[in-house]
Amino acid sequence: MSTPSKPASSEDILGQKSILMQTVRSMTAAVRISQSFLDYSLISRHQVADFLVKVGVGFSVGVVASVILFRRRTWPIALSTGFGAGAAYADCDRSFNSARVPGTRIVSPSELASSK
Repeated sequence: MSTPSKPASSEDILGQKSILMQTVRSMTAAVRISQSFLDYSLISRHQVADFLVKVGVGFSVGVVASVILFRRRTWPIALSTGFGAGAAYADCDRSFNSARVPGTRIVSPSELASSK
């Protein structure tokens, strides 16, 4: 009923092992790439949420200012929404480009070597 399995030779075992190792290497490379992508995706998602919150707050402040102070003009809404978008853009730029953080300075390797 069942066919007896023939014993595996050492060459078959080594061939299967090399195929398994190649598969593991390719999966490891895929995990590294996807981990990098996940980090970027998480940061981008945070920046989009930050943008929406700041633009929404700016819009709300503009509507309130327009109704209370400026007799229902539209320019306070546009101005405060722009302020919110600008603040969100500045925060995004700071998170992706560390040279934009206030108080940081880029030191060249020659300056670093001469200071020691």
